[in-house]
Amino acid sequence: MREGRTMWKRILGATLAFVLLHPTLGFAAPNIVFILVDDLRWDDLGCAGNDFVSTPNIDRIAREGAQFQNAFATTPLCSPSRGSILTGQFARVHGITDNTDRSEQSHRLKTFPQELQRSGYETAYVGKWHMGNDNTQRPGFDRWFCLTGQGTSFDPVVNDDGKEVQRTGYVTDVLNEESVKFLRAKHAKPFMLYLSHKAIHPETYQGPDGKLSDPTLSNFIPAPRHKELYSDAKITRRPSAGVPPTDKPALQQKIDGLPPLGPETGSSDTVILNRLRMLKAVDEGVGEIVKALEESGELDNTLIVVAGDHGYFYGEHGLSIERRLAFEESIRIPLIMRYPPLIAAASEPAPLVQTIDLAPTFVELGGGDSQPAYQGRSLLPLLKGEDPADWRHAVLVEYFSDTVFPRMKQMGYEAVRGERWKYIHFTDQQGMDELYDLQSDPYELHNLVDNPDSAGELAEMKGELKQLLESTASR
Repeated sequence: MREGRTMWKRILGATLAFVLLHPTLGFAAPNIVFILVDDLRWDDLGCAGNDFVSTPNIDRIAREGAQFQNAFATTPLCSPSRGSILTGQFARVHGITDNTDRSEQSHRLKTFPQELQRSGYETAYVGKWHMGNDNTQRPGFDRWFCLTGQGTSFDPVVNDDGKEVQRTGYVTDVLNEESVKFLRAKHAKPFMLYLSHKAIHPETYQGPDGKLSDPTLSNFIPAPRHKELYSDAKITRRPSAGVPPTDKPALQQKIDGLPPLGPETGSSDTVILNRLRMLKAVDEGVGEIVKALEESGELDNTLIVVAGDHGYFYGEHGLSIERRLAFEESIRIPLIMRYPPLIAAASEPAPLVQTIDLAPTFVELGGGDSQPAYQGRSLLPLLKGEDPADWRHAVLVEYFSDTVFPRMKQMGYEAVRGERWKYIHFTDQQGMDELYDLQSDPYELHNLVDNPDSAGELAEMKGELKQLLESTASR
């Protein structure tokens, strides 16, 4: 056992169990349940103001914990974002920069579950790995239940602790059931469950080159019991939905075989409704997880986290599947945490946070070493209600051009999102940059990069971007 940690005994029912006393916080190191939802926008949830979606169980986590108001992905693309969550590093450092087959590379990542394992945790992975189609066990996990590639909506094939098996049923239900089974098992040590849902991603197969069997990505399949859910709902679109870009040169380029962006190119009502119908099964699973923790007496001794890996476009600027871009709908994510010994109920931390902050947070809570390799910061001060004077005032977002969608070729960028201003610098093309005043223009309808009245802010944001790039180049 690591220096500075004391073993304590407590009686849980009729059983003696060992718990780890956190060396600085003065309470036992908590269990951790991390629930990652694919492509979940920050405003898809009832607790975020969606006026018809039903997510009572996730809403409860927010009501009894913290709902971060400004949480962002480091890269709004599945594989790089997942690499950043696991490592606490930017994609250009951990090396998973796109959705091509990164299986072998992902086996070598240094991840927070490995550190928690060294700190005495029992760890489990359930769901979609999505860094290559290989579903074999990665280091850092004692329990492994992993979909093949993107997984399928029904009767998924999984690697179950080294055995290839086919399970029956709706994939979200299968993953929820396996998670609850792990939580209900007897644990002699604190545990960490990483539940990575296929939802709310459409049905598709992704090849080693990243190409998709359904390039339209429009086949969102809810559980049969939810297929008519929200049938009378009225979808409220953001003011930027369907608005053709007129001052965004990167989006105004003519692409062979594609129409210009506008009202007809955005996400349909059917896509939006089916995505949110898929979310209902995720929310039901959160309820099952909470119930299992309650019945085992571990609910208030468990940090529960619900997050998205990045967002999705509902027609903003005429966009739909192109969620690699740096607009708010793509880079903002929900981040909700519940742990009563540390987090005040109904708290809403406002500082800018990112997915790279999760790894150092989990490791610090678990009493492990805060490795120098982390490029994020532990969220513990914010969870305790503090407002550190040295907390970041801007976040770095990056994307490395890939070839899956024609509209996204040669669209790599480096962006800085501050408390008021956002600057996007396209690295593969000249004359495409964008600048937005998020205070007066929260929907990013007016690119001010060529506005002389904004020259000072542009220079300041360029300097901020340069500083962020230099300070996070490598560790």
